[in-house]
Amino acid sequence: MASTASPYGFKAVNELGGLPYAGSTRTFLIDPAGYNTNIFNGSIVAINTSGYINIVTTNGDNSTPFPAGTIGVFVGCSYYNAQGQLIFSQYYPANTTGVVQAFVIDDDRTVFQAQSAGSVTQAALGANLYLNAVQSTSTGSTTTGNSTSALVAGSSAQTAAAAFRVVGFVNSTTSQVGDNFTDVLIKFNPSFHSYTVALGI
Repeated sequence: MASTASPYGFKAVNELGGLPYAGSTRTFLIDPAGYNTNIFNGSIVAINTSGYINIVTTNGDNSTPFPAGTIGVFVGCSYYNAQGQLIFSQYYPANTTGVVQAFVIDDDRTVFQAQSAGSVTQAALGANLYLNAVQSTSTGSTTTGNSTSALVAGSSAQTAAAAFRVVGFVNSTTSQVGDNFTDVLIKFNPSFHSYTVALGI
C-alpha cells in the first residue's frame, strides 16, 4: 500500500492505447551560459523563448497553466566537465555551462506514473489533476538525481482545465486505488503540451 509520501516525479509507463514505452527521447539544449536551476529526472520542462530547456515553474491548474513551450518530462542530460570528460547525469546541476544536452520524453501521448499528495479514488478517473507544488531547484534529490514532484490529492480533481488527465491507476502489491498517497497514471492534456496547443512560444 502507498501509505507514505515518497514522490518520484513522472515516470513513463506506456503509450496511450497500451503500446509499451520504448524509451524514446528527444534531445534539446540547456542554455550554455548556465541555467540557474537544478532539473531532476522526472521533472516537467519547457522550451523558453530563447529555444532552451527550462523547468516549468507553474503548477498547471486552470489559473496558473503551464507555459506554451511545455514539451515533456526531463530524464537526464550530458555535458563536459572541467577535465573535458563527457558526463551523463541523472539530473542537470544548476549553473552548468557549455554544451548541455537534455534528454526529454516529448511524446504527448505518453502515459506517466506519478504519486499524489493524498488519496485519489476511482471517481477521479477521467478527471484532471495538476502539480501539488511548483517545481524549483530543490524539487528533487541531488543524491539520486530524481524529482520529488507530486500531483495534488484526489479531492482537487476537477473538470476545469488542468495539466493532466487521469487515465488509470497503479494496481500492485505496493499501490492500490484510494491509498493514502495514490500512484496515478496520467497524460498531458492537449492545451498544456507544446505539440498540441495552437499557441506558439
